Amino acid sequence: MGYGQTSTFTNPILPSGADPFSTYYKGFYYYTHTVGDRLVLWKTKNLADFTQAEKKTIWIPPKNTMYSHSIWAPEFHVIDDKWYVYFAADDGDNLNHRMYVLENISEDPFSGEWQFKGKVAANPDRWAIDGNVFRYKNELFMIWSGWEGYKNGQQNIYIAKMKSPWEIEGNRVLISEPDYVWEKQGDLNDEDNPHVNVNEGPQYLEHDGNIFIIYSASGCWTDFYSLGLLRLKGEDILNPANWEKHSKPIFTKSQENSVYGPGHNSFFKSPDGKEDWILYHANSKPGQGCGSKRSPRMQKISWSKDGVPIFGDPVSEDTTLEIPSN
Repeated sequence: MGYGQTSTFTNPILPSGADPFSTYYKGFYYYTHTVGDRLVLWKTKNLADFTQAEKKTIWIPPKNTMYSHSIWAPEFHVIDDKWYVYFAADDGDNLNHRMYVLENISEDPFSGEWQFKGKVAANPDRWAIDGNVFRYKNELFMIWSGWEGYKNGQQNIYIAKMKSPWEIEGNRVLISEPDYVWEKQGDLNDEDNPHVNVNEGPQYLEHDGNIFIIYSASGCWTDFYSLGLLRLKGEDILNPANWEKHSKPIFTKSQENSVYGPGHNSFFKSPDGKEDWILYHANSKPGQGCGSKRSPRMQKISWSKDGVPIFGDPVSEDTTLEIPSN
């Protein structure tokens, strides 16, 4: 089927793929999700139609490094006319998960060379995943999920200023940790680590001057995995007191629609710039956890009178949706 011929779609947009992320650049969506052992990029005119999408493995990690295994949640960004991909990886031991970045100076990410720029680490350098990079007041920042110390048990959201697309400047700042019951659903069948509280997958979202961070809460191994919201209430983005947390989840499972554990989202605009969309993964049945059953889905979001995003319920796989407006 040719580009532009599919005007409607149903979720999921692919049969499998966790942590979906999309960048719209010069008429194309550049899409990726967690593959695990490499970085894969798709290029398509229509995110709802991958039948003719260009697909390429753009990087396979060298063996026996600190970043050879468990490559999670990649994000491709265009910064100062160069391409960067941020991802979490480790050496086979989850304790060593950190954020890393590659750079490609070619305008086309499918050509040119992807150069490994190194680890993106804040002070102190601790376990880190799910990095998201954005500009605020013409300065670059990274937000991510990390541990306070060296032991698993709780994942928090941190922010830091960047002095370049591959270097963090100064100390990390804690802006969110699991506070509410809906953020603390994380029992594990593990004697050494029986429970984990989770804030992860932070994503920057701006609309009409309002600044938000949308994040995933509770364990992805539970059906309670859902999205929470932080809103910036002051000018200083590095002041934790300026981040106000919504007391309830803003996007959660729908048993009626057979959508479970919706989370680890990203955002994109329609080609004409008029619509805001959420891209997320979810399971079709309860109890499917963090594995390959998770599939990427997307739906349009709206805005309340006071500027807060409205996500509604995750739509069923029977719901026919119109593609993003051109």
